[in-house]
Amino acid sequence: MLTGTVADVVVRLPKTLPLTTTVAEARAELADEHMHMLLLTAGGFLMGTLVRSDLAQVDNDADLALVYSSLSGRTVPPSVNAEVMRRVLVASGDRRRAVVDREGRLLGLLCLKRRLSGFCSDRDVAARARRVAPASFSA
Repeated sequence: MLTGTVADVVVRLPKTLPLTTTVAEARAELADEHMHMLLLTAGGFLMGTLVRSDLAQVDNDADLALVYSSLSGRTVPPSVNAEVMRRVLVASGDRRRAVVDREGRLLGLLCLKRRLSGFCSDRDVAARARRVAPASFSA
């Protein structure tokens, strides 16, 4: 059982995309199996989220992805109990929620682990990024 609030377990530096992101670019991002939700932001504010199903019926890859995005049911305030939110996510079959303040400022991303027992941390995300980063070679 988790203790604390969503603010205690949020990934504080999630990847964000600009409002100019196209459907084609969003699809390319979502091709990564670890990417469950895209965060479209402007000036630190969350303007929309995208999941794969949002783009399933979209034909025009040149459209702005923001047109197909949603915030409804995809955000959570930082004060919510972490264990309560874990149970909500498990029950809904979702693994992500954007964490926003009252004004809509993005504070981070709540990422339920694959085993559904807890949340990913900034450290987990950084470790995964190091594992999948291409090797660099010096001349």
